[in-house]
Amino acid sequence: MSERADSGRTARLAIAAALTAIVLVAASLFIGRISAPGDGQPSDTSVEAGFARDMQRHHQQAVELAMMVRDLTDDPEIRLLAYDIATSQAQQAGQMYGWLAEWHLPQAASQPSMTWMTRPTLDGSTHDHDPGSEHAPDSMPGLATREQIVELGTLTGVAAERDFLELMIAHHQGGVEMAEAVLARSDYPVVVDLASSIVQAQTGEITLMQELLAAR
Repeated sequence: MSERADSGRTARLAIAAALTAIVLVAASLFIGRISAPGDGQPSDTSVEAGFARDMQRHHQQAVELAMMVRDLTDDPEIRLLAYDIATSQAQQAGQMYGWLAEWHLPQAASQPSMTWMTRPTLDGSTHDHDPGSEHAPDSMPGLATREQIVELGTLTGVAAERDFLELMIAHHQGGVEMAEAVLARSDYPVVVDLASSIVQAQTGEITLMQELLAAR
C-alpha cells in the first residue's frame, strides 16, 4: 500500500475518532432534557428510532467528507462551509445518539437500515422509497460510496472543491428527503423540531453549494 494511502487511512481513522468524541460530548448535553412530559417513548422499531440511527450514519459521512476537503483545499469559502457542516452535523448526530440513550434503545438497529421509510405516513399514505429498488436495504439517499470518498482523497485544489460540492449537494438532497420522510411519519416533538431544522438548513446550503459549484 502506498504512503499516501496509508496516510489517508490514518487521517480517516483520526476523523472517526474525533467524531465519536464529539458525538458523545454532544449527547451528554441533551440526555435528560429531550423528551417532553407525557410523551410516550418510541419503540425499538419505531419511525423515530429508525430515523435517529440512519440520520446519525448519514451525518457522520457528511462530517468525514467535510473534514477531508479542509485538508485538500485552502479556499476560505469551501473551508468555512466544510467547518459549518462538520460542526453542525456532529452536534445533531450527538443529539440523536442522546435520543436513543434517553429512550433506553440500542444504537444498533434490529431491522435493515431505511425500513422506517417504508412505513405509512400520518395521513395513511405510503412513501415511494423502496429499500428493494433503487436504494438497497442497507443504503440511504445521497450517501456517497466508499469509492467516491477514496477518489475525493486523491484530488486537491479546485478539482477537490468541485468533487466535494457535487458529493455534498447529493448528500444534502438525500438528507432533506429523509428529514421530510420522518416529518410525514412522526409528530414526536424533538424529532419534528430537528427534522424541520435539517430541511431548512440543508436546503439553504444546497443553494449555496450550487452557486459555489457554478463558479468553478
